Order: sequence, then C-alpha cells, then structure tokens
Amino acid sequence: MTKTLGNKRPRTAFVCNACGASSPRWLGRCASCGAWESLVEERVDGRASKGPSGNVAGDRTRPTPLSEVAPDAARRIETGLPELDRVLGGGPVLGGVVLLGGDPGIGKSTLLMQAMAGLAARGRKVLYASGEESAAQIALRARRLGCEGVDRVLVQATTELTEVEGAIDDEKPEVVVVDSIQTLRSSELESGPGSVTQLREVAARLVELAKRRGIALFLIGHVTKDGGLAGPKLLEHLVDTVLSFEGDATSSHRIVRASKNRFGPAQEIAVFEMVRDGLREVPDPSAHFLAERPARVSGSVVVPIAEGARPVLIEVQALVAPALYGQARRVAAGIEASRLAILLAVIERKAEVHVLDRDVFASVAGGARIEERAADLALAVAIVSSLRDRAVPSDLVVFGEVGLAGELRAVPRAPQRVLEAKKLGFRRIVMPKGNATQLTPEERRDVEIEAAGSLADALSRSFE
Repeated sequence: MTKTLGNKRPRTAFVCNACGASSPRWLGRCASCGAWESLVEERVDGRASKGPSGNVAGDRTRPTPLSEVAPDAARRIETGLPELDRVLGGGPVLGGVVLLGGDPGIGKSTLLMQAMAGLAARGRKVLYASGEESAAQIALRARRLGCEGVDRVLVQATTELTEVEGAIDDEKPEVVVVDSIQTLRSSELESGPGSVTQLREVAARLVELAKRRGIALFLIGHVTKDGGLAGPKLLEHLVDTVLSFEGDATSSHRIVRASKNRFGPAQEIAVFEMVRDGLREVPDPSAHFLAERPARVSGSVVVPIAEGARPVLIEVQALVAPALYGQARRVAAGIEASRLAILLAVIERKAEVHVLDRDVFASVAGGARIEERAADLALAVAIVSSLRDRAVPSDLVVFGEVGLAGELRAVPRAPQRVLEAKKLGFRRIVMPKGNATQLTPEERRDVEIEAAGSLADALSRSFE
C-alpha cells in the first residue's frame, strides 16, 4: 500500500517490467507488449534529476556539419582479448556503451575483469563499479585470475548512482564497468533498485555521461528466466552494443554473441573456454567444437554456421525413438523447438519419411545455439540418420534452408562455409543448387560439391 504524505497522496502508475509502458490502473496483461502479471505500482511524481551530467548552459552541445566531424572521433581501444575485440567490431569505442547479459555465474564479471586488466596494462585508466560484490570480493577474484595490470584497476563498491558519477568526475577514467545496472539506484527516486523507473533513470544518466566524456562504458545486465535481458526494451535501445553471454552450465564452452552493434557487425560470435584461471580464448572454434565428435555414429551431422564474420563448424545431433507414452515428444536444445516441429512435418510430407509418430530429441553439441536457417538441412539429415540408424560419411558437411514445400533455398556466404570445411579436412558438401552456382573453380578444388534442389534429393545424396 502506498504511503500518504500529509493529506496528499503521491501520484503513482502501474509500469510494465517487460516493456516500460505505464497504465493508470493495474491490468493482468500489459496492453503494450502482452506480458502477463508484469505491471507493478511505482511512484511517478519524484523530482526530475539532473546529476553531474545534466544539461547546463555552458555545457550545451552545438550542431556540427558532418564535414567538420573528425573521422577518428569514435576511437577504438584494445582490451588484450582478441576474441572480445573482434565481437565488438575491433574493440570498445570511447564514448560507446556496451550492455552484456547472461545467466548468473556464467562468467560475465570474469570476462570484463580480464578485459579491464588488459586495458589497465596498456595504460588505460579503468574504473570497476560493483553493487553486487564488496571491494574485497572483487580483489580476491581479480588476483585469482592473475592477469597483468589487474592491480591498476580502480574498484568501487556502491549501489548509489551519485557515488559512481562522483568517482567518474574525480578519477576521469577512460573505461567504466557497472556490475550490474540492476543494482544501481538514484536516491532522487523512491522506487527500489531494478525497477523500471530506476533502470530508465540510471541508464539514461550513465549513457549521457559516457557520450559527453568520451568514456567506454560497460553495463552488466541480469536476464529473465526466458533468457532475455531484464528490464524494459528502452535499456537495449539506449546502448550502442548488446552482447549476450551464452553457455551450458555443465559445459566449459562460453559464447559471446552480438545481437546489436552500432560500431560493427551484428550476430558476430566469440568463443571462450572456462578454465581454473578464468576464461581462455578459443582461436579455432571449429576444431574445438568437433574435438569430441564420435566417429561413424548415426544422428550426427556437421554444419558450417556463419552467423558472424567467421564461419564455425558445429555438430548437430538427433535421436529418434519410439513414442511409448502416447503423444510423441519434441525436445530441442540449442535449436528453436518450433523449427524442429516444422522440419519434422516437411520430412514426413515432402520426403516421405515417416517420423511424426516418434519421439525426436535434437541438440547442438558443446552447448552452442544456432539461430540461422542454414542448419535446417543438417538437422533434417541428422533426424533421418538416427531414424534409419545409418551414419553419414565422416568427411561430409551439410547446410541449406528447407522450405515448407520441401525445396532447398540458398543461404548467405556459401564460399566462406566451404573454405572453413576444407580447412578441417572435409571433402564432401551437400548444399542447395543456388549456392553451388556461386562457387568459383578455385573454391570447388579439393572438395566434392553435391548440389540438391529438394530435401528428398539432399537426403539421398547424404547417404550415398
């Protein structure tokens, strides 16, 4: 119940935790985004905050012609982690804001502490502000990592936004990490940390401060049980780059994926391995993911994915079993369950392979996740391989999008996929006809290209 101040009741609104939309009364479902039970009551008549970064007459920006803007106004800096620099488009940008999200304990703080140590070792002034750990806890983890330059990282343990702004004013760092944005609060608002109102205020003030001072700002964000970033979408719109830290808790593999990047390519990925001393970069992800692939086993197919600038070979596995308990089950890990259901229907109707009455389990080896449609054909081949208990050739890779009519559609960047497969010793590639015509004689050298126009044709070629 909201407290009253004298005879005047403070004005409140019900704000959606998912999208930030407000309503004058409580609703079971948000009218803006459709989320259920996401509206919480918050006070909205708090004082408007300025803070150290608020606009004043002497600090007002002026319009500038593009011809007068220096090309190096957005300068990049190197963190000492080439994989992280590559997924950022070449390194963090001074004046850019990066939001990093991931499950608890996956290694977000470890990754950024290693990056901050690398920046400090290169002479950059770094501030690490944490509202989740004490300074002693941060120091203990930093020393365990044993990175060069870690002793030069400035540490601040606080949950007050004004204290972080004051430290930035006093120390004038070039790089700032806030761990995490949900724990920081502005004392000028009465709502608690992590609320929609606080997130909007804290994020907006930090982003404005980073832009004005030319600071490379990293924000660590919590995720929801569905894996999305917690808080309103406004948070993702404010920042320049959104990174997601993915990985299976039972696996040592970690993948950093860029879903938004104003200063570089989106959908770029970087691969790390969690070891005792922190995160270790994996320079050759394809060999790493295929290192434990079993030989001549049914249901295992290799697909070259190209979600970033560098293609990566990943193993897709499927297991088909009799449905013993009534309705057949569909279980997918690392692949969209809806996509698996669609492929099973296409296999049944267009390739005339009866599989809809069976339990089907599909997974991506190594804890990776595949979003692009180029993995459709590989998943379909893996399902049929498991159903027939017949392994595909060990030197075969497969890629292509499968349409609802059973046709194979071309996918982007086929030449790069072929070169990556050849580099790891694969000599047969099944692909759509549209991609086969894009290859040059040099790219076809030392590899047998199997061009297929339909799913049925691709299945017959895969098991020859």
